Amino acid sequence: MDKVIRKAVFPVAGMGTRFLPVTKANPKEMLPIVDKPLIQYAAEEAVQAGINELIFVTSSSKRAIEDHFDKNYELETELAKRGKTELLSIVQRVVPEHVTCVYVRQPEALGLGHAVLCARPLVGDEPFAVILADDLIDCSGASCLSQMVKVYEENACSVLGVEEVPQDETDKYGIVDPVSRQGRSSIVRNIVEKPAPAVARSNLAVVGRYILTPEIFRHLENIPRGAGGEIQLTDAIEFLLEDEQVLAYRFKGKRYDCGSKLGYLQATVEYALKHPELRAAFSEYLVAEFGEDGGKKSPATG
Repeated sequence: MDKVIRKAVFPVAGMGTRFLPVTKANPKEMLPIVDKPLIQYAAEEAVQAGINELIFVTSSSKRAIEDHFDKNYELETELAKRGKTELLSIVQRVVPEHVTCVYVRQPEALGLGHAVLCARPLVGDEPFAVILADDLIDCSGASCLSQMVKVYEENACSVLGVEEVPQDETDKYGIVDPVSRQGRSSIVRNIVEKPAPAVARSNLAVVGRYILTPEIFRHLENIPRGAGGEIQLTDAIEFLLEDEQVLAYRFKGKRYDCGSKLGYLQATVEYALKHPELRAAFSEYLVAEFGEDGGKKSPATG
């Protein structure tokens, strides 16, 4: 099998109901973390991993994503006319010139597995990555997907990005049953979607990073609908385990669950504290407003 990962699939057709009303007219993937939308962080991670084709599985309400990655001649012309070369460069670097963005519609909200299946005509018969922009992963070195691509190149099999979660939260994730651990990788014996904490075989949760072989499409086409009446990617991976080895990889990095309001706020604060233009002033503001111990100062004591 070809060991080069050239394509990444971004399932972005979800309605983002946890962030209503802001997501009524704005895709959740376009929510900003400081000055870049979540989907751009995800795209940059893919590009860093050597991927040159970004496949977005969208819905009719997600035109803002297409517009973000398209050229905006009017804006660029105006910035150039005003001599705002730094801002012009930022706008033009949203996607490198060698990277292609393509879009396909998911006609019905039938789950993550169905969204991935919608990308089959564009992926073809080659391995590919899947990135969920909701999961923002900050790495001090190689990006999460770059780490996983290296594991794929060494093993030529599907790779799932996993992290340890509290045992009482296993019912929120797909949980793997790992065996034969070697370093940060483990062979997956089985995978279960959202098991109750009492029966979960581990606390290793699959988060929004996958590298999958094209064999996954056959299973996505043939599996029955699972939880919520949807086509579950986890169910297809469980069948894939009967055909080939699948690895769980504990990535080096910190994940922010930006599909939740708390995780989104945590990411916003921590990314602001690292932003080269904002970190000093923002840090001073937090200390002045909340104190070193994080307690809100009252008007009388502030």
